[in-house]
Amino acid sequence: MHLVIAALLVISLFAPAQADASDSQPGMTTVETGQLFKAYEARLKTAIKANKMGIVATACATCGAKAIGVTIAENRIIMIFNPHFAIRMLNASIDAGVEAPLRLYLTENTDGTAQLRYQKPTAVFAPYGVPDLNAMAAELDKIVEAIVESAGNM
Repeated sequence: MHLVIAALLVISLFAPAQADASDSQPGMTTVETGQLFKAYEARLKTAIKANKMGIVATACATCGAKAIGVTIAENRIIMIFNPHFAIRMLNASIDAGVEAPLRLYLTENTDGTAQLRYQKPTAVFAPYGVPDLNAMAAELDKIVEAIVESAGNM
């Protein structure tokens, strides 16, 4: 029974999305890296650390699928944040705490290259309507952009 539930969960996570689903997300950015998945993943992790952000966790859908005998393309969600920003975020809005950590969604294209998707922090935190939170999010936008640029140039 648990195996069936796990299989259905994995399948639902990877069901094809609507073609324009990411385009309709406010602040969603998609980057075609042109780099092989594993190489870009390593560069991305290096760039995250170089830009003084921490990797809070990594979710590996590929690993979960493999555990139930299903093979899918490489897929990671790399969750990032920094304690200094966490304190500022919580001081501005306890409710906004649900938005941390920020998520970078890395997927493997059919040609083996990596695609990166992420929602800009300004879009993530905008619904709270808190000026201090918006200012912090603008700083985070620049950091995330620097991470992506650095990873692409390594």
